[in-house]
Amino acid sequence: MASNSTKSFLADAGYGEQELDANSALMELDKGLRSGKLGEQCEAVVRFPRLFQKYPFPILINSAFLKLADVFRVGMLGSLASIIPERKNAHHSIRQSLDSHDNVEVEAAVFAAANFSAQSKDFAVGICNKISEMIQGLATPVDLKLKLIPILQHMHHDAILASSARQLLQQLVTSYPSTKMVIVSLHTFTLLAASSLVDTPKQIQLLLQYLKNDPRKAVKRLAIQDLKLLANKTPHTWSKENIQALCECALQTPYDSLKLGMLSVLSTLSGTIAIKHYFSIVPGNVSSSPRSSDLVKLAQECCYHNNRGIAAHGVRVLTNITVSCQEKDLLALEQDAVFGLESLLVLCSQDDSPGAQATLKIALNCMVKLAKGRPHLSQSVVETLLTQLHSAQDAARILMCHCLAAIAMQLPVLGDGMLGDLMELYKVIGRSATDKQQELLVSLATVIFVASQKALSVEVKAVIKQQLESVSNGWTVYRIARQASRMGNHDMAKELYQSLLTQVASEHFYFWLNSLKEFSHAEQCLTGLQEENYSSALSCIAESLKFYHKGIASLTAASTPLNPLSFQCEFVKLRIDLLQAFSQLICTCNSLKTSPPPAIATTIAMTLGNDLQRCGRISNQMKQSMEEFRSLASRYGDLYQASFDADSATLRNVELQQQSCLLISHAIEALILDPESASFQEYGSTGTAHADSEYERRMMSVYNHVLEEVESLNRKYTPVSYMHTACLCNAIIALLKVPLSFQRYFFQKLQSTSIKLALSPSPRNPAEPIAVQNNQQLALKVEGVVQHGSKPGLFRKIQSVCLNVSSTLQSKSGQDYKIPIDNMTNEMEQRVEPHNDYFSTQFLLNFAILGTHNITVESSVKDANGIVWKTGPRTTIFVKSLEDPYSQQIRLQQQQAQQPLQQQQQRNAYTRF
Repeated sequence: MASNSTKSFLADAGYGEQELDANSALMELDKGLRSGKLGEQCEAVVRFPRLFQKYPFPILINSAFLKLADVFRVGMLGSLASIIPERKNAHHSIRQSLDSHDNVEVEAAVFAAANFSAQSKDFAVGICNKISEMIQGLATPVDLKLKLIPILQHMHHDAILASSARQLLQQLVTSYPSTKMVIVSLHTFTLLAASSLVDTPKQIQLLLQYLKNDPRKAVKRLAIQDLKLLANKTPHTWSKENIQALCECALQTPYDSLKLGMLSVLSTLSGTIAIKHYFSIVPGNVSSSPRSSDLVKLAQECCYHNNRGIAAHGVRVLTNITVSCQEKDLLALEQDAVFGLESLLVLCSQDDSPGAQATLKIALNCMVKLAKGRPHLSQSVVETLLTQLHSAQDAARILMCHCLAAIAMQLPVLGDGMLGDLMELYKVIGRSATDKQQELLVSLATVIFVASQKALSVEVKAVIKQQLESVSNGWTVYRIARQASRMGNHDMAKELYQSLLTQVASEHFYFWLNSLKEFSHAEQCLTGLQEENYSSALSCIAESLKFYHKGIASLTAASTPLNPLSFQCEFVKLRIDLLQAFSQLICTCNSLKTSPPPAIATTIAMTLGNDLQRCGRISNQMKQSMEEFRSLASRYGDLYQASFDADSATLRNVELQQQSCLLISHAIEALILDPESASFQEYGSTGTAHADSEYERRMMSVYNHVLEEVESLNRKYTPVSYMHTACLCNAIIALLKVPLSFQRYFFQKLQSTSIKLALSPSPRNPAEPIAVQNNQQLALKVEGVVQHGSKPGLFRKIQSVCLNVSSTLQSKSGQDYKIPIDNMTNEMEQRVEPHNDYFSTQFLLNFAILGTHNITVESSVKDANGIVWKTGPRTTIFVKSLEDPYSQQIRLQQQQAQQPLQQQQQRNAYTRF
């Protein structure tokens, strides 16, 4: 049969075989459509166009389309479930197709039923009994039952529906003990419990029961897989007894594959609230010590297992227990965790295989977590990493460098101890130009930048530059320079950017690198700031502004229509304005010495009733400075809201710049403008927030110091004194002495999201207005598409799109009429949820006033956390409101009727005269 089918397809393609007539060719294609093999079905579908070309007869084409529609009808409905979930005729069609005698149609109906059940509560409620009857029916083949059972996982829309589906699955598990049926039923059981969140504890017990008692390995593997799913989704539902039962199974099983799976579940649970439940003290019972529990025994037993995966999960469990438990006497557990990590590191760092690298990542993550949770162990962890770094493979070295950087970011005190070993290693690597060597150069340089904390020493810079001179890969040099800019080592970054200027072929790349060089030079100028030396501070800021202005010119030249560099330009402009505001405030503070208050200042203050006027013009200047810093803070807030695609570190950096502006604004108000009503409570929690980077840590330290100084001066001395101005100037210098960090989003966009809007009606020419009568409303339809890059939803996803429509009158025409205020303006807002990245809505707009109106449609988005982001775009169209013909006719008639009366009145006036 297969050979005949192949012959018919070849004949139809015209490869020398005898051609068939129209009916025979259609019958052969129909056989292919109804074949059980997907390949033959696809081949039959693609042969239809040639059939239509060869026999363009209406009867044959109609018959062919009916056969194609019969194949795709219900299956296509399943694909459209997310678009038409509540379409009743689609529901009815699926129910009918489930009773069909055609196997293809039944399979398509099962597919559609599953998709519609997931989307529509009404369909799920209506189809549940039908599915139950078919599953329990004796006439239903077993293969069809296996396809129908997974539909029950979508019966979670309400508690009653979920309970009935659960009862049916319980019966199936008991009544049909075959392996396939048990596996499908149990997995559906688990998915239903995970979605309904009602019977999850019962499901965990059921899976543990099958894991313990069922002898079949396939069922055990399925139980472990589903337990892992529930451990990830609902760890809070796991009781102490559940974890204990899983530990006992893992201790008793002789199979490494099953033990690996169980340990994977336990390692997942050990990093959640479930581990606290396991070691919690129940009233009336004595809690078992973590050292003597079965979970710890299992982890200790597996730490040195010959299977790398088992050893990795064992070490992970020990690490999580050590970090989570607050007991003091955990020295033995801590040592077990450290020794297990060391052995795993030695084992995996010598192996380049993917499995060894995956295991090494687990071990290194545990090291970072252990160093953070138990700081007294961090020194031994770092020494182990540095020792092993010399003998490890290049792929392992890269991962170990990332681990060292993460530990140094959390515990900066360890940085100095790393630097010597890192420099020794940097001198001996990079002899070859392989990709791993290039990646290792970047990773090691990153660790060196983190460990150096402040400016790099001359020796360190010389070693890095000497090593990079022998590397022909300019991309590696750029990546190291980029890391230097992120870590605040601007002197090193400037030299590296300078060396790359002549190595690019594109004009835009040249301007981009030149702008980065200028920005680094500008920030380097600020490293010479010194406390109490305000004239030097002004010259340093002026020098920095000179290079910033050069850089912004190059950055503008580097932008293209496809890559406008909008975030970078706005960030740099704000930095320039902030430096200018700092410079202006220092000059204002200095004016207290150069231009003290006049002798009559006290009299003026008493006359005006404003005690601050006795300080002279500095009071007005301070008020202007405070408003300037508040305006800058607002602009930083706008930049934050416009950066939907930015990573969290970049957003935090923008937030820190905003807080700097608010801090200076608050200091001016608390020290000079309004000391009596200044409050420090809202700023008191600044230092308690956890800092994720050295830049953030140093900025928070400056914030706390400035607030303490301001609070100590507040209300103690009458403003304005030299102590007040000195406090403000020192605050500015302290903020600028922290090297600015250019975060990832400044260089690299990992997530890309954009919205395109289409308005209808729309004019043929954008400059032409749309004509509408003033007694009618315009139905404006707004359609949009959300476009994504290669990694959609990497940092945040769009929950809904907010569309704001407003209209303004540009020019009036005709006479002014008395029109209600409500009809004069249009200001509307709607929220729509994108469906498969598409959304659509309509607005009814009123244009009662004659003239040209400007309609602006602006979009913003709301993410899953409820945060609104001003992503744009902003679209504008013009509407010309015309007088309706009926009103125009009445107005003309009235004017014509008034003209004779006016003429008669004029004649009577002349006669009287």
